[in-house]
Amino acid sequence: MSKLILLIGTNGQLGKELQQSLSTYANVISVARPTVDLAQPDTVCNLIREKQPQIIINAAAYTAVDKAESEPELAKAINTIAPQILAQEAKKQQAFLIHISTDYVFDGNSCRPYQETDKTNPLSIYGQTKLAGEEAIRETYTHHLILRTAWVYGTFGKSNFVKTMLRLGREREEIRVVADQIGSPTWARDIAETITKLIPLLNSEIAGTYHYTNSGVASWYDFAVAIFEEAQELGFPLKVQRIVPITTSEYPTPARRPAYSVLACAKITETLGNHAPHWRQRLRKMLKELVVS
Repeated sequence: MSKLILLIGTNGQLGKELQQSLSTYANVISVARPTVDLAQPDTVCNLIREKQPQIIINAAAYTAVDKAESEPELAKAINTIAPQILAQEAKKQQAFLIHISTDYVFDGNSCRPYQETDKTNPLSIYGQTKLAGEEAIRETYTHHLILRTAWVYGTFGKSNFVKTMLRLGREREEIRVVADQIGSPTWARDIAETITKLIPLLNSEIAGTYHYTNSGVASWYDFAVAIFEEAQELGFPLKVQRIVPITTSEYPTPARRPAYSVLACAKITETLGNHAPHWRQRLRKMLKELVVS
């Protein structure tokens, strides 16, 4: 008999991908707001106690990075307090908890990819609340797997970098994009499929913190150029003629972002026995799916 999996956060771009990749498992309960609201702990506790899952996957988070600067309490409720409650309830049920975290726990001052064990130093409310959520899980329950990822975009949802660029590319001839922030663009489907591959391996030895992104690095400017090159080849209707590289200081935002967000993924590569595909290859595949849909 397969284990019962509770997937929280199925409205998001990663949650929707997880719903699909977990479809090979017979016993999956998928929930999102308003059924479960991480800002309302009782809804979480009641569901876990009622369903008694063996595996809990938390794909929900407060991810509005700039808005979090003016809504710190809500960000804390969802990103810090809720993960602690999930860990407490998972411990009571002896369930394994999988939790998604972020590159924003680092300050971006490194000149080499961040290891799981590197010192954290978040620059924003979002990063601080996500790190506090990680720490709360670690302090509460050993049977957890925290998966940090970065620069996530997806086929689902409206508010990701790829879809924003495609929209702007239809509307404008010139687009200005930050060129001094470096990371690894990562397709939500690859994160979902990686989590699905980890599920049969879950045990006390595999517990801990892991990094996962697509391979390769780029600036946001590089990413935007690639999006338009690939989209043009696929026949997307585009008006854009020029993509202009700018500095972070030329595009001020309420939240500070790490300048260097590359995560070292050797640990998960060794665990699963395969390397993550390159970001450009996966971008092409995602755009082809958008054409079909």
